[in-house]
Amino acid sequence: MIKYIGSKRTLIPTILEAVRRAANAHTVIDLFSGTSRVGHALKAAGYRVLSNDHNTYAATLARCYVQADAEDVVKDARTLVAEFNAMKGYPGYFTETFCVQSRFFQPKNGERVDAIRDAIASKGLDLELEAVMLVSLMEAADRVDSTTGVQMAYLKSWAPRAHNDLELRVPDVLPRAKHGKGQAFMLDALDAVKQLEGDVAYIDPPYNQHSYLGNYHVWESLVRWDKPPVYGIACKRVDCRQRQSIFNSRPQFAGVMRRLLAAVRAPVLVVSFNNEGYLGREEMESMLSGLWDGTGKVTTIESDCKRYVGAQIGIYNPQGEKVGKVSHLRNKEYVYVVSRDDLTEQLAPMQDQQPTEQMGLFA
Repeated sequence: MIKYIGSKRTLIPTILEAVRRAANAHTVIDLFSGTSRVGHALKAAGYRVLSNDHNTYAATLARCYVQADAEDVVKDARTLVAEFNAMKGYPGYFTETFCVQSRFFQPKNGERVDAIRDAIASKGLDLELEAVMLVSLMEAADRVDSTTGVQMAYLKSWAPRAHNDLELRVPDVLPRAKHGKGQAFMLDALDAVKQLEGDVAYIDPPYNQHSYLGNYHVWESLVRWDKPPVYGIACKRVDCRQRQSIFNSRPQFAGVMRRLLAAVRAPVLVVSFNNEGYLGREEMESMLSGLWDGTGKVTTIESDCKRYVGAQIGIYNPQGEKVGKVSHLRNKEYVYVVSRDDLTEQLAPMQDQQPTEQMGLFA
């Protein structure tokens, strides 16, 4: 899956075990699905997953990894991957914007992206197969990019992987889950929470002021293929300035989080957050215990983790010059489990967590 800040890659076993121990669940809601790494793992474990994210690229990832089923799309996807890998490239919007005006990709790979993306658009594929092919192209581009994992800037010198040739692969689409076909939604979380109902809700909101649209604007433009005007050295979409999430606002975060939690339509909540976010552990535990008229029972599972790779490398200005020092290399990741029932006994074996590996590069 694509490189992604806010990773839950190494936290997935903890999340899956928390869901298993907390409820006899069939349906799990994922309100902030990102790359759908968690949703994909939940589907693999047999759960029917309802994934949601307000960004188009994230909803497309969910349509591939949660909604699409292997028995319906993989045969056609293999044929299309072979066809597209044989195509020659030509310069277009993607090459001009992300290889000439900026340096996210080598022009030879940008030209292939232009040609393949046009080909996907011309075929009139059904939504699920189209999503699989868009994810295949997105992931192929991600393997030859020249960034530290976010698209706020590109490296001053080409990353070694950027010299490789772009090559599509069939994404790891799973068979239909035991408990039913998943669904992907592209809604604001405050709207999704009113519509989606399940046995467990997994909630992984933004932790700080950094917009996922701004961090991954290239994927948004690749998936939408709307060829928008751009601004700045990173050639961000102009709508990055307008499509702001209230969850990225420090003054508003606590209030909007309370609204979201109060509206969740599930008897068990599993919430991911860390100690670099807007809310500290005590404040989050207090907020969660206030659910259901103050009857919420909260269990907190803590893990010590390496910070994402960009934070470890350091702080650079747009010219690629190092301008700051790394303050710390590790943080604490929290998984909060809340229910009307006291789950202390069920979750007790999970309380003593060993330090995990790097978080924040994949999600």
